[in-house]
Amino acid sequence: MNDRDGVRAWALVLALAFALCGAAPSVAAEGPRALRLAPGASTPVVDGRLDEPAWAEAPLFDQFVQFQPEDKKPAAWRTTVQVLVTADALIFGIRAYDPAPALIRAPLARRDRIGRDQDFVSVVIDPVGLRRSAQFVRISAAGVVSDGVFTADDDTEDFSPDFDVQAAAQRLPDGYSVELRWPLAALRFPHAGGAPWRLMIVRNIPRDEANTLVLSAPLTKEALNFIAELQPLGGLDDLVEQVRERSFLSVRPELTARRQQQTAPGLPTARQQTLNLGGELKWRPRADWVIDATLNPDFSQVELDAPQMAGNTRFALSVPEKRPFFLESSDIVGQTQADEEGLNHGLVAFYSRAITDPDWGLRATWRGASAEATALSLRDAGGGQILRAHAYNTDSHAQALASQASFARGRMQLGGASVGLLGALRDYGQGLNTRLLGSDFAWAASDVDLWRGHALLSAENLGFDAQDQALRGPTETGHHLWLAWRRRTEAWNTQVHLEEVSPHFVNDNGFVDQAGFQRVTLNVHRRLPSQTLAPLGEWSRFPTYELEWQLKLLQTQTLADASQAVPAGEVIERRVQPGFWLSSVRNTGVWGHLGLDQQRAHSGGPLHAPRTVTLGFESNPNDWLSFVSAEGEWGRRLDVDADRLGLGASFWVQARLRFPIPWGMGLDVEPQWSEGYVNGPDGRRSFTERTHQLLVVLHMGPLDSLRVITQAKDFQRRGEAVPVSLSADKFGNDNVSVVYQHRDGLSRVFSLGLSEAQATPGRQRNIELFAKAVWGWSR
Repeated sequence: MNDRDGVRAWALVLALAFALCGAAPSVAAEGPRALRLAPGASTPVVDGRLDEPAWAEAPLFDQFVQFQPEDKKPAAWRTTVQVLVTADALIFGIRAYDPAPALIRAPLARRDRIGRDQDFVSVVIDPVGLRRSAQFVRISAAGVVSDGVFTADDDTEDFSPDFDVQAAAQRLPDGYSVELRWPLAALRFPHAGGAPWRLMIVRNIPRDEANTLVLSAPLTKEALNFIAELQPLGGLDDLVEQVRERSFLSVRPELTARRQQQTAPGLPTARQQTLNLGGELKWRPRADWVIDATLNPDFSQVELDAPQMAGNTRFALSVPEKRPFFLESSDIVGQTQADEEGLNHGLVAFYSRAITDPDWGLRATWRGASAEATALSLRDAGGGQILRAHAYNTDSHAQALASQASFARGRMQLGGASVGLLGALRDYGQGLNTRLLGSDFAWAASDVDLWRGHALLSAENLGFDAQDQALRGPTETGHHLWLAWRRRTEAWNTQVHLEEVSPHFVNDNGFVDQAGFQRVTLNVHRRLPSQTLAPLGEWSRFPTYELEWQLKLLQTQTLADASQAVPAGEVIERRVQPGFWLSSVRNTGVWGHLGLDQQRAHSGGPLHAPRTVTLGFESNPNDWLSFVSAEGEWGRRLDVDADRLGLGASFWVQARLRFPIPWGMGLDVEPQWSEGYVNGPDGRRSFTERTHQLLVVLHMGPLDSLRVITQAKDFQRRGEAVPVSLSADKFGNDNVSVVYQHRDGLSRVFSLGLSEAQATPGRQRNIELFAKAVWGWSR
């Protein structure tokens, strides 16, 4: 395909997008109202009981509707919500009635692990009032909390941010009740001129016959995102005016003691003991500003990243962020989002995991009524990887230099659209740096249509010699252009992505795994009307709540890159994947597709035609096997290093088991396993890759837990002389981590842990023992 053919393909996809475009009306309804407590009035104790006098006076809202498994239906379970307003907090009282309270699933769990397999209620609040993003807190029937941020543009929920809230639950003869105290200091709202605060209450009821989700807002599945119908929270009156000048300060000092030992065959044992004093500060001088600072942060208690299979790809893999400093107002930063196909869409300007070991950091975030902005700068001690992406692979270089990483982004709301400006700088000293400047936008053209895009320009002069040492090279410039359209109606869900990344686009503050290409993606999902699904339920003996026919099309082709000897217009990959997705009882989803694809392993190589079948499912079977998910691909797969097709497969399985233990304790067991292989011409495996992780958590009470993680990853390639020359290769690593943690909110945490890591070849072994204490205060 030449450049002209590529332009025609892009134009055809855009024409199809506009042909399908249209509008649908939204539904509005009055939501809950709050009761303002008089100064000096007695405030409820957060114990989940709802028995204080204030609850008898607060307005009661109970107009809930069903969203899943089928929308547009009245809620079968009664749920009520009441809201109180004090001088410094919102207090929510939620009553979840249940005709079979013995079936309520309320196991002990870790923070941020409250999912659809448990009974929970959730408070979703947008204090800005524009329904662009919303903070949420889930509380299970056991009183365990999950919290995070919804982002409308991506229609995603991020559980990484943590809010300093108080919550409690009480089991009752006819259900359970929940109290949630949400301090105003933990809400992000404009100083003046903001829209009314918006709210939605969510309740999840897991049962064998159906996993039901009911909402206080009239949301339907054709909505562009989950927070599209948040309703105004009445009764707040002049609350914002009264508290907008109030200052809040939180200081969290931390002390970490660590002992490390490193051994390797033929080398003396290296031992090191360190004592690290650090901490974090969060200051909100008034409603619209938040200042964050960190000094010598230690992340030893952060959970290990799950291993990923990477032996049959030449591109870098991204991992999620878990470090608290980077999680303030993550919706403004706009970090990279990987879709279900593994493609990194969204704003790729900032990827916090590119900052490996920060010595200190400072960040300021501002939210106005129609604009917001954030800026941060951190000193990174180094030790990570610097990526340089190409059309067929990602080069990785050791980050031996310390650097200063800076990023800023501002965004303005213009009616149904938003426009942003951003800049990034990675300064390695000695005149070495990478720079980024760009703009992004999002436009809700109607209630069912969303357009997004960005244009980024980069410049860098950081090169590497043959020994992988950093040096100053000629300044290289590049660009990253991206345009996306999403349309969601009752019957259709259509997504189009157009992307172009020039060969020398670089962003050392972001994640760039591929460059020097053009890509067009079209995903079309056709949802069948519910009345046509009844015969399927009779045939399968299980009701079918939703069924989608899917078609996924993708083409990626090269841009000319003389430095890599890559010509223009060379097809890297084509995907043609017809498939399906259906949902049934126990929150079960089943999916599958045919892979009628084409792939090229390197420039100038043959364009292979792999043929595969993929099937997968996930479910919440019962209270002890609370979650299970599996996916498998089988057929003729591409062996990238051998540059040939072979019969092979790839499998992935994950489960979550929960067991009650006497004395009020609980046990979580979460195994995860994956394997992939491709056979050679002789029918024997050319390579095999395996990963596994076993996570075991003993909950000794609401505040204490013992977490054990074992994980391993290994890759083996068989040596071959013909028909291609391949050297035998074998590498792997094993990790074990044991951590006891006592957590009382966000400001009082004690952790004691032991970890061991072994790598092959070389049999290098690292053992680390640490103790960490966090004792914070706020005013």
